[in-house]
Amino acid sequence: MKLLHLFVVGIVFVASVTARAQATEQEVSQIASQDSASPESAQSAPQQVQSTKKTENPPEPESHGTRLRWHDIPRNVVHEQKAIFLSPLHINRNNAKWWILFGAGTAAFIATDQTVSNNLPQQTSLTTPSKWASRMGADYAIYPLWATFYLVGKGGNKPRARDTGRIGIEALIDADITANILKLITQRPRPEIKGQSVAFFSGGDAFPSGHSIKAWALARVASREFSDRKFVPILAYGLASAVTIARVGGRKHSPSDAFGGAAMGFFIGDFVYRHHHAPSE
Repeated sequence: MKLLHLFVVGIVFVASVTARAQATEQEVSQIASQDSASPESAQSAPQQVQSTKKTENPPEPESHGTRLRWHDIPRNVVHEQKAIFLSPLHINRNNAKWWILFGAGTAAFIATDQTVSNNLPQQTSLTTPSKWASRMGADYAIYPLWATFYLVGKGGNKPRARDTGRIGIEALIDADITANILKLITQRPRPEIKGQSVAFFSGGDAFPSGHSIKAWALARVASREFSDRKFVPILAYGLASAVTIARVGGRKHSPSDAFGGAAMGFFIGDFVYRHHHAPSE
């Protein structure tokens, strides 16, 4: 149980670091924009601040500059899958710290997965929450639930809500495809029976956790789209962490399955957002 507690602490720590890093990036960009302002623009700062509050998030440098359309998603997914599986070839100084953090964390959990399976009780306090997480994270539930963002945005003429719905659905599709391909490759059994081997390439579909990868992909999209509202990243990462922890405590996945899925989902959600976010018209 001590190892499970360490896993919980690790997930919470990563979620807090992620939320703080996102807040820091926003503060740095705000300071940079203020420093680059001319004296004339400084005089009109009150008017700019007032108008900024009414605008939505600015476009990312890599975004298309136009809003994502539903019929673009299939073509986008093909290009994104190529980018996802070739991403290890594009590690650089800017993203190396994240690869090291999540890669080392996943490796550490892999080394202790069997010990956790051998010592974790067959029934835990997270068994019931895990069942609910399974139902809510299933495709028949999570896709319609997330689509409500689009319906609310469409009905209320809220472009950001519509964007969140479309970008989230695309991130879900990417996460689903990535997880299923890796499950076929890794062939890892689930730790549903105490003491049962969780070795890779032994037949199974545990790595990575599909619920975890989808929860974190959506959490990243929501956190970036509503980054101006501090409670959204905290809530989004908190819910994603709860899903990840429940999957381990309910013996549906080993710690590395859930943590690795969380890392992949985070990067997938971030990638899709950066390439398809655009400001309101």
